[in-house]
Amino acid sequence: MIRVSDTISIPETEIEERFIRASGPGGQNVNKVSTAVELRFDVASSESLPPAVRVRLRRLAGRRMTKEGVLVLRAEGHRTQELNRAEVRERLAELVRRASVEPKRRIRTRPSQASKVRRLERKARRGEIKRLRSAKLSLE
Repeated sequence: MIRVSDTISIPETEIEERFIRASGPGGQNVNKVSTAVELRFDVASSESLPPAVRVRLRRLAGRRMTKEGVLVLRAEGHRTQELNRAEVRERLAELVRRASVEPKRRIRTRPSQASKVRRLERKARRGEIKRLRSAKLSLE
């Protein structure tokens, strides 16, 4: 059971882990030992996630989500299965945690009259500087 928050937990039955050989340098250890971990979590059919969290998780996951709605995470940075397994599980929990936060709705605002006036004054001042600069060039 991966505890994500007080209200969300992911049971072990919804998670599939495979141990595979890591890529990259590492000599005999990399060539012989399957230390990398590939974690698969079927978001689309998960009963442990509320529907709103599922939608946000799909958006957050990006390319890590398959067309079928399966989230695929890989960890191969450590030399042991245990550390890679802990890392990939923490990354899953963090992703679900981020998806569980409902974004605040933006409150539309309008610029004040004074800010509009200040902006126009700055634009006029800047235009005047550029106009004077070009006038100097034509005198020479």
